[in-house]
Amino acid sequence: MLSKALSFTLLGLSAFPVEVEVDLSRGLPGITIVGLPDSSIKESKERIRSALINSGLNFPLKKIIVNLSPADLKKEGTGFDLAIALGILSGEGLIEKESLKNRAFVGELSLDGSLKGVR
Repeated sequence: MLSKALSFTLLGLSAFPVEVEVDLSRGLPGITIVGLPDSSIKESKERIRSALINSGLNFPLKKIIVNLSPADLKKEGTGFDLAIALGILSGEGLIEKESLKNRAFVGELSLDGSLKGVR
């Protein structure tokens, strides 16, 4: 199931919108992140998995593809954790897709599920 959330990336002093698309489907369980992510974003899959599990939620045993669009814009930092996690929860039907519309989500998740600010 496909879900979308809005986030932002910083380039210099300018913020640019990034659409976070999350697709959950049958297949070998795991998370793949595409769309020119840096290493801290690639590491977010481990933070998100731990945050959801330590918050008492079941992590979906599905193939999860995360697309950060536009693909030609470099994305860096941990600020996409929240948008990706909400996309996963929406794809699983745990939150309504409508609740993600007309809002932007920027934040890092700690392993216990708490939200951290980003710079």
